Amino acid sequence: MTPVPDRPAYLRIADTLREGIRDGSLPPGTRLPTLAALCDLHGVSEIVVRQAVALLRGEGLVETRRGGGTLVRAVPPARRVAMERYRAVAEPAAVPETTFTRDQKIAWEEYRLDREFSRVRADDDLGALFELPSGTELLRRRFVFYAREEPQQISVNYLPWDVVGDTPVADPAREPWPGGTLAQLAYLGYPPTRVEEAVRSRMPTPEEAETLNMAGGVPVLAITRRMLSRAGVMEVCREIVLPADRVVLDYAIDL
Repeated sequence: MTPVPDRPAYLRIADTLREGIRDGSLPPGTRLPTLAALCDLHGVSEIVVRQAVALLRGEGLVETRRGGGTLVRAVPPARRVAMERYRAVAEPAAVPETTFTRDQKIAWEEYRLDREFSRVRADDDLGALFELPSGTELLRRRFVFYAREEPQQISVNYLPWDVVGDTPVADPAREPWPGGTLAQLAYLGYPPTRVEEAVRSRMPTPEEAETLNMAGGVPVLAITRRMLSRAGVMEVCREIVLPADRVVLDYAIDL
């Protein structure tokens, strides 16, 4: 029988550290031994240890802080997000809320929204999603959602300019709007009757990772959404971007 070659040293070191992280002997927030200490412990060069740590960083298990060494990353518990949230927010509420505040279980005062509004024309993809000709004028809104001052979500959504132009919905100073886009469309006379979502996973762009304070190696869930009323497609969100380690998407189908 041909002998199985030994695994490379950096993989063996990464296996040992990974096992410690997963079995709890290296709990979140623990600082890993220094490079020098790991070199002595495993009898390898510094470059081998750096390879092992880089592998764990790429898996999202550790993070390196300037002047603070390499720490086991604390992963927040994932919040569960269900399609039912749209129906719940569409109903009258005693206090201001949106789908985001319900998902995060936060009060209105703990919610913050960064926003950028601009007037654009639909490209071929947006035109197809809206079922409108390319070049149709749209309102583009880019939002960064914060819960308790922590960035949690990015979304870029579009609304037909001939519907929202010169209305309060096109005024960034009116954000955040209680009830969110659902309430805005109802205000404009187009209450949504259907919500469609398409979900895919991908790696974040550098800008997304920085905005959402993401660790290396963590993918995002990217959701393309359409809100329809009986008059047609009234909103396209391309995309809602969520760190994949912070959310679980729940879907239920009544049969």
